[in-house]
Amino acid sequence: MSDKGFKYSILASGSTGNSFYLETPQKRLLIDAGLTGKKITSLLAEIDRKPEDLDAILITHEHSDHIKGVGVLARKYHLDVYANENTWKIIDDRNMIGKLDVAQKHIFERGKTKTFGDIDIESFGVSHDAADPQFYRFMKDDKSFVMLTDTGYVSDRMAGLIENADGYLIESNHDIEILRSGGYPWSLKQRILSDKGHLSNEDGAQTMIRTIGNKTKKIYLGHLSKENNIKELAHMTMENNLMQADFGVGSDMMVYDTSPDEALPLTKI
Repeated sequence: MSDKGFKYSILASGSTGNSFYLETPQKRLLIDAGLTGKKITSLLAEIDRKPEDLDAILITHEHSDHIKGVGVLARKYHLDVYANENTWKIIDDRNMIGKLDVAQKHIFERGKTKTFGDIDIESFGVSHDAADPQFYRFMKDDKSFVMLTDTGYVSDRMAGLIENADGYLIESNHDIEILRSGGYPWSLKQRILSDKGHLSNEDGAQTMIRTIGNKTKKIYLGHLSKENNIKELAHMTMENNLMQADFGVGSDMMVYDTSPDEALPLTKI
């Protein structure tokens, strides 16, 4: 493939499990592995890739829908694993991914940029009920892609860090009315709706309006709740908000759905 830009696939996105694949001529990375090792292997096969070709796994935070398969994949394929210090501490204290060789465990602090071969990755903090959650902006050859799910709100500072990327995976976790009227206990509803919970469809759309720019071509709706959202509703909310803000949806940029159990095609950016 051309050395310019990079390729990616959203292997899975949803409240049941999350994993993102990123590929450059020099590196093949997973960001989160929140499904079983077997399921992630089959998702990689859907895009004609194999776990033995991976170089590393980057972790966003310690919730099981983001780390379930990390330990088994790292042990089986001798992968390096990156997380920040506070996330490692809680993972280790609770033995959440089993035993890893010390040489496989690496620190990627929040607010820092690391170079992996030919791609730069910037981490940024989010507001979520985890030890020290962080997400990532991937940058190569003046192209960038931002992953942002699992946050209760987006501060002005965060919006500035992620502005004008070529592509986004943005959280559209729930529809507020479906969540309010649904069967979840009130305490769980409060958690989801809080500043340390998840972005609603409306929140995700307003975040995109604040951050997208002339370069932005692709918006993927991620981390949809099976119980508190409807894919078509999330999609319509995003498109309607963008159109009301005079963004050229369908011409300048496209909105895409993700799946909790099917990999999206490998895409070049």
